[in-house]
Amino acid sequence: MSARTLPLLFLNLGGEMLYILDQRLRAQSIPGEKARKDEWTDVDRKRVMNDIITTMFNKKFMEELFKPQDLYSKKALRTVYDRLAHASIMRLNQASMDKLYDLMTMAFKYQVLLCPRPRDIMLVTFNHLDAIKDFISDSPGILNQVDETFRRLIETYNCLSDGEFQLIRQTLLIFFQDMHIRVSIFLKDKVQNSNGRFVLPISGPVPVGTEVPGLIRIFNHKGMEVKRAEFTTAGNYITPQREGSFELYGDRVLKLGTNMYSVTRPVETHMSGSSKNLTSQAKESIAPNPLAKEELNFLARLLGGLDIQKPAGGDTGFRLNLFTTDEEEEHAAQTRPEELSYKVINIEATQEPGRRAELSRILGELEVTEPRPGSAEKGEDLLALMDGL
Repeated sequence: MSARTLPLLFLNLGGEMLYILDQRLRAQSIPGEKARKDEWTDVDRKRVMNDIITTMFNKKFMEELFKPQDLYSKKALRTVYDRLAHASIMRLNQASMDKLYDLMTMAFKYQVLLCPRPRDIMLVTFNHLDAIKDFISDSPGILNQVDETFRRLIETYNCLSDGEFQLIRQTLLIFFQDMHIRVSIFLKDKVQNSNGRFVLPISGPVPVGTEVPGLIRIFNHKGMEVKRAEFTTAGNYITPQREGSFELYGDRVLKLGTNMYSVTRPVETHMSGSSKNLTSQAKESIAPNPLAKEELNFLARLLGGLDIQKPAGGDTGFRLNLFTTDEEEEHAAQTRPEELSYKVINIEATQEPGRRAELSRILGELEVTEPRPGSAEKGEDLLALMDGL
């Protein structure tokens, strides 16, 4: 498992989350002069996007994120996005948060599967960051935060070998391997089967640096070509135009990771049969994992230090529904298999003994990725460093 995977997973899932929220906020926005107190306006949308992006690209948070480490467990990562999605005046019900996370994970899983080369995961990440910069183009301070992360990505990943990127890709696919949520956009475009598994194309551009299949060359011991043989391929392959830019600015060429919600169309998620049968995998062990407490304490420090915007007075904030109607949202909450729903865990970095004991109890039930030797000491170091957030 690659210790350099977490930043790419976090940033790409975060990018997909912002795409979805922007689309839904635009769809529900009311002109400012006509809006009631409980209705969204474009000003509210910009505020939500700015607050979430500011929190997401917090400098100290990014410094910790980019340190070599194992992936978080699925439930722990979901907790991070619960907190991030509520970093502004927006509030999501459980069913809408479930749907949001389903859309995020399935979109990025599809992008990872379609990457022509493992290294192209970087281009997918750059596409997400380019779009995020467009969201906050009129906020120079936040824009600088995103550019700093951009530079950190280039410095960290551009020097990695193809083998290291292949390990990163395998780590991502292992993370996503049991997720088979059906998404209406993918079903309508016929890139996803009714069981939630993706349909991979057998035609199109070949990876940069490779040739269109169909020719076999045979060389002698001196390295000279002595024979050629052609064969027929099942797909219609073409040579790629050019390689995408891995710099701060440039044409990425690859379209994976761009905003597929830029054209408004309804998006629904459904549980596939295989996903409904994951109960035994989700309930791995009744006994608390002793390593989970360490992960909980790290998350408590990490998330507790983020600057979350609290609604003024007694206002609970604006509610965003990712479903067409409230009835659909309520039905989704009632019919979703319990083992696939993640309850929102509000974590605060407090030293109150009772609170700490409760946090440990909650996260003691989480699924935790087994650490490599020496990772416990690393976790303790991270806890100390996160105190300053």
